[in-house]
Amino acid sequence: MKKKSLNVKKSNPKRLTLFLKQKFIKEIYKKFEKNLVGIDRSIVAVSGGPDSLSLAFLAKYYSTLNSVKFNYILVDHKIRKESSIEAKKVVKLLKKIGVKCKILIWEGKKPNSNIQKIARNNRYDLLLKESKRLKVNTILLGHHINDLQENFFIRMTRGSGLKGLVSLGKDVELSNIKLIRPLINIEKKDLEKLALKVFKTFIKDPSNVNYDFTRVRIRKILKDFQKEGLDNKKIELTINNLKSANEALNLYTKKNILQNSIYIKNKHSYLIKKEFFKNPEDVLLRSFSSILQNISGRYYAPRGKKIKKMILLLTTQRKAQKTTLGGCVIEKVNETVIISKE
Repeated sequence: MKKKSLNVKKSNPKRLTLFLKQKFIKEIYKKFEKNLVGIDRSIVAVSGGPDSLSLAFLAKYYSTLNSVKFNYILVDHKIRKESSIEAKKVVKLLKKIGVKCKILIWEGKKPNSNIQKIARNNRYDLLLKESKRLKVNTILLGHHINDLQENFFIRMTRGSGLKGLVSLGKDVELSNIKLIRPLINIEKKDLEKLALKVFKTFIKDPSNVNYDFTRVRIRKILKDFQKEGLDNKKIELTINNLKSANEALNLYTKKNILQNSIYIKNKHSYLIKKEFFKNPEDVLLRSFSSILQNISGRYYAPRGKKIKKMILLLTTQRKAQKTTLGGCVIEKVNETVIISKE
């Protein structure tokens, strides 16, 4: 894919070109573009918030500039009665910049508790299925630097390990689909400014001011921390230091999977050797978790406690036994563990 200059040719939509003449939008685009090196066809995950509307605008400009085809997808969870009306409004907003957006609907019973987590999991599941249907191997997500910081402190309150603390990185791969966050170096306030400039409006999610949700309470705590001197740069430095250690562990995790397990493609299953379990706990947990995610196709692996319990069972039981976890069937036969899709 040949990269072109920011000076768009006359054949590109004039509306997009005019916006990029504004200095603050051009600066945001430059940061966005750096995180999309080598990206071709992709799904762009959209909602109605300022971050995802900005993502859609930047992606549209990028695709026009580089002759790349993007598919724009919005998931309607139907948890709030206003959601379907809002989804249609977003579709109309995106038409103004020449974007055709498809709405996917989350069917089924809605949860009464742990709403945000369950809704998020189902959104990723729908996006992954759609990417496979379209034969697209990349999904662009609208997470920004404030999301990264909030996620860090939320995970800290849950006692997460190193992987959990730095889980919201620029990109991650799941079931051969790469999830990319090209806005991860941009602040929310700048995306709000961009969305208002381009679309004149954006959807305000009432959950963002609902103190029943952990993320909203963490957001307030972060503002208090800033008053004490813990600013964005210091948080970013801490996260980057932890990421370096995390990358080292990831190398050992990949080595363990490569050397001590066998993927059976025609059965979409893994055979795990006994040597697989002779690793430090963190490497073992990551290895097992990664295999569960690859087999199940789910964005999130089961919680660490459940995985630890399963590993203990597999390493201590003597008789053949079959059980399930995270959408997978797990069976021990002699000293080999077989993991297949449920």
